[in-house]
Amino acid sequence: MHQLPETFKSRMKQYLNKDYESFIKTYEQSHTQGLRVNTLKLTTDQFLSLSPFQLQVVPWTAEGFYYQEEDRPGKHPYHAAGLYYIQEPSAMAVTEVLDPQPGEKILDLSAAPGGKSTHIVTKMKDKGLLVANEIHPTRVKALSENLERFGAKHILVTNESPKHLAKIFPEYFDRILVDAPCSGEGMFRKNPEAIAEWSESHVQYCAIRQQDILDEAQKMLKPGGTLVYSTCTFAPEENEGTIARFIDKYPQFEIEPIPDTLAGLFKSGEPKWVENDDSSKLQFTLRLWPHHIQGEGHFIAKLHKKESTVEATFKPMQVKSLPEAVQYYRSFAKEHLNEVDEGIFHSFGDHLYLVPDGLPDLKGIKVERLGLHLGELKKKRFEPSHALAMALSKNHVRQFLPLNLEQAEKYLRGETLQVESNQTGWTLVTIDAYPLGWGKISNHQLKNHYPKGLRWK
Repeated sequence: MHQLPETFKSRMKQYLNKDYESFIKTYEQSHTQGLRVNTLKLTTDQFLSLSPFQLQVVPWTAEGFYYQEEDRPGKHPYHAAGLYYIQEPSAMAVTEVLDPQPGEKILDLSAAPGGKSTHIVTKMKDKGLLVANEIHPTRVKALSENLERFGAKHILVTNESPKHLAKIFPEYFDRILVDAPCSGEGMFRKNPEAIAEWSESHVQYCAIRQQDILDEAQKMLKPGGTLVYSTCTFAPEENEGTIARFIDKYPQFEIEPIPDTLAGLFKSGEPKWVENDDSSKLQFTLRLWPHHIQGEGHFIAKLHKKESTVEATFKPMQVKSLPEAVQYYRSFAKEHLNEVDEGIFHSFGDHLYLVPDGLPDLKGIKVERLGLHLGELKKKRFEPSHALAMALSKNHVRQFLPLNLEQAEKYLRGETLQVESNQTGWTLVTIDAYPLGWGKISNHQLKNHYPKGLRWK
């Protein structure tokens, strides 16, 4: 049993009444564990035919599965190949409510470590643009790596405050996800450190910060667009209270009912906890309770921004590419790939990127990743990036090297491998036909090009 703060327990008792005992008993159980299949790389059926894990379906996500603790999917090469993302099952419901569509422009405003961003990009079929933002410099690197592992191309990863982003992207996005920083009550089973940080004053602080974030987020949503707000807390001040204050302040927004196919799996929001009014549209919000579902605590609200006749404008991004880098990339691609990715090239120094169309001017913005990093120009030759490897499949390349499980683990540790292949030069290293990274073969020896910062210990 987790040592829960007495004030927290008395608050929950007051809210839940007769439901309190079944709620509090969930803290005697271990937290739920799940993974979500990367449908950019394979179907769920293909994954299930490969999977060595004991899996059960998550009812609200076609790509989601519960796994057993002993499975340890984070320690399997399939994880390094980007075949799935390890994600708490309740969190998977948030992107289902957001309902991203291919070709849209979507913002995930507080995106690290990337669970919801990787889910969004699969729902979009990697078509359109996902801007994944994280304000903390250390956390944004993990976000970028997770999107890279998924093979995402049409992305922009930024390290900015909501206020700064709002100046660059006025009324730009079709959908925005605000997975708000919160007091974390719903994660006490999963993250006991959150218990030590909890206090009633922290709840109040989070509610104020959430309002500030929403103030900026709403500026970036197109009229007619969708904003989904979510937290992993039970506190009404941060959930129904934050939404009630927001729609009072911004009458152009209204709470949108969530389809019954999804909403029917969860409990409704609780208007009476903030308004003493059961007829409020706040009942269209969702609460995910650990004593009602197999998952941790979450709150989700879906908001619609009313149409407007005024259309926002923005200054387009000035794209500049190093001609020599493009030339050497095309030579590399012609020699090693079956098809050459073409589009909008952009250079940062000697690094070449393929960037999404329709971006605004990003001057002054801290960019962690802009589209697909193709590689780097090095002394009159082109060295392909790990991101390019992860965005390919065996069908895209002239040669690939399949590894067994033992060899794959050695490769991921950065070891040089002896191989029987007669290939030479750059090769895509794979496990069960899915890419792990690059290697270079010479004299039956595979020189390892798996990035040093990602290598297994």
